[in-house]
Formats: sequence, C-alpha cells, structure tokens
Amino acid sequence: MELFQNYPLWAAFIAIIFAQVVKIPISLIVTREFKPNLAFSTGGMPSSHSAAVAALTTGLGIIEGVTSSFFAISCVFSIIIMFDATGVRRQAGEQAIVLNKLIRDFQVFVDGAKEWPNKEGNEKRKELKELLGHQPIEVFFGGLVGIAIAFILHEFIY
Repeated sequence: MELFQNYPLWAAFIAIIFAQVVKIPISLIVTREFKPNLAFSTGGMPSSHSAAVAALTTGLGIIEGVTSSFFAISCVFSIIIMFDATGVRRQAGEQAIVLNKLIRDFQVFVDGAKEWPNKEGNEKRKELKELLGHQPIEVFFGGLVGIAIAFILHEFIY
C-alpha cells in the first residue's frame, strides 16, 4: 500500500490524465470540432509527456529537495524527454504528413490513368499518424501543467 503514498508518482499520473483530457476542450475551442479521441492520442496541446516528467521532477524536488540525486536524475531525463518531443518525434510527424500527401497524390494519378473495377477496396488504406511530436510551445505548457499539478497536489495531499 506504500505505492499509494508515492506523491511524485501520483503527481505524474494525474498530470498525464489532466493533460490528455484538457486536449479535448482546447481542440474544441481552437477548431470547433469535438474530438474525444484526443484523450488517447499522442501530440497536441499540452504535451502530456512534458506534464508527466515536469510533475515527477517537481514532486521529487518538493519531497527529496532540489539537491538530491533523485531530483538530478529526474531533471536530466525530463529535459531529454522534452527535447525529444520537439525534435525527433515532431520530425517523424512532419514526414508522415508528406508521405500521406504523396500517397493521396499517387492515388489520384492511378485513378486518372485507368479505371479500377474495385475502387472501394483501393481507397481503404491506412494513413500514417501525423500528430506524433510537439511544437515547443506545447512542450512548454505541458511542463507548466505538470509543475502546477505537482504543487497543487502537494497542498491538498501533504
């Protein structure tokens, strides 16, 4: 039962859940589209990865102190995760956008070149996931969400 008393762990989990759920109303305001599936997808505002690692690191800083080895380890890994979210993962998403456009353009070319008797079967293709990484602003706000949740939880729990 000690697991339920691990404040930094719960701060991270709650930050993930909050960041994922808040993507739905943010998207509704920005795009005027209700997309509940955003709660279970990667990418978007705010970054739940950033919120989680920021909450974990902040929680460790509060409990263990900012001079502890645990805080130092968590802080370094948080920076790596946030950097990766704006770098490699975002670029993979950008590549997915280009590849999906190439696939659509190729399909238009093939459709125009000859008549396919079974057109519906050819239209059923899986597109690559384009929303993989984050823009720097999404990572920044994800980090702020995580830090805020860690401090708020600490006030109510401890």
